[in-house]
Amino acid sequence: MDRSPVVTLTPAPRNPAPRNPAPRNPAPRNPAPRNPAATAPLVIGHRGAAGYRPEHTLASYELAARMGADYIEPDLVSTRDHILIARHENEIAGTTDVASRPEFAGRKLTKVIDGIATDGWFTEDFTLAELKTLRAKERLPAERQENTMYDGRFEIPTFAEVLALRERLSKELHRVIGVYPETKHPTYFRSIGLDLETPLVDQIRGAALDKTTAPIFIQSFELTNLVDLRQHFGVNARLVFLTSASGAPYDLASNGDPATYADLTLAAGLRSLSGIVNGIGPDKSQIIPCSVNGTLAEPTSLVSDAHDVGLKVHAYTFRAENTYLPVEYRVGTDATAYGRAIDEQLRFLRTGIDGLFTDQADIGVIARAEFLTVKAAA
Repeated sequence: MDRSPVVTLTPAPRNPAPRNPAPRNPAPRNPAPRNPAATAPLVIGHRGAAGYRPEHTLASYELAARMGADYIEPDLVSTRDHILIARHENEIAGTTDVASRPEFAGRKLTKVIDGIATDGWFTEDFTLAELKTLRAKERLPAERQENTMYDGRFEIPTFAEVLALRERLSKELHRVIGVYPETKHPTYFRSIGLDLETPLVDQIRGAALDKTTAPIFIQSFELTNLVDLRQHFGVNARLVFLTSASGAPYDLASNGDPATYADLTLAAGLRSLSGIVNGIGPDKSQIIPCSVNGTLAEPTSLVSDAHDVGLKVHAYTFRAENTYLPVEYRVGTDATAYGRAIDEQLRFLRTGIDGLFTDQADIGVIARAEFLTVKAAA
């Protein structure tokens, strides 16, 4: 039964202060411009080439592009001096050597981020200059032991450095490399006076990327900041709403709105989203769920439902290790060994998705090539 509410949010004021609860269901002021049809599914380098280098480093992004990724994906958080940097989370103990730095021992805190108490060191408590003294490390050393050889070799990059890398590689590789930034915890950062939207908009406009046809998608698991970007900041670049197989957007839940990700990916929810964003980025299990025995079941209608209202679908996250694969695509008993990742991606490409986020961009490129060859021969 189609029970999803129509959810649209009022944009927040430019001044980065805590929000008042947003009204539930006002109609969007301006429909989102449609994303032109892609000639092939996109391969998006998830956090760069995170399967081969520590994530969110310039080395990881560059390797993904050289492997054939169409887009590189930086997650964005803020420093204390309001500069956007690329980290998966604002808590950085798992991705840097900060815990081993005695000069920063006193910065360890417990904070509530999106309703969850979290211990560690947080980017908003450091200046960019201080963060530049840290070095990145592999976030998943047990699964990706080979990546640990690069621990300590790379800095934390700024968004400006990622944009400069994108421009350089586009020239060097003689093809356009896109950028796919994600705003991380935008409600939280706004609440502490470090909104992510203002510096993001300034930088994409400075890089001439704020166009409907520019090689950029801006993504978020929250709706409020996507509405702000479109309606308050007047952003023209394409926007993507990320969804999860469980839970609800924090910005909605914290304001008492009952809409869940499941609600928003039903037909009525997708119709509401189509006035705000250009696409959705669902967890791959929302496209093909796993059965109780861990094998893939039948696809849902999510891809066709999204396409019916003009939304692109970019699914996440495809990884090659057995531990991340459905049972029928695993090879052997070593959880860290590679399984039949190409075959898994082919299964999902046949559902009609418009792109996929992958930790191993080279595998995504091979899967896409095989998919397009079979499609052309049909």
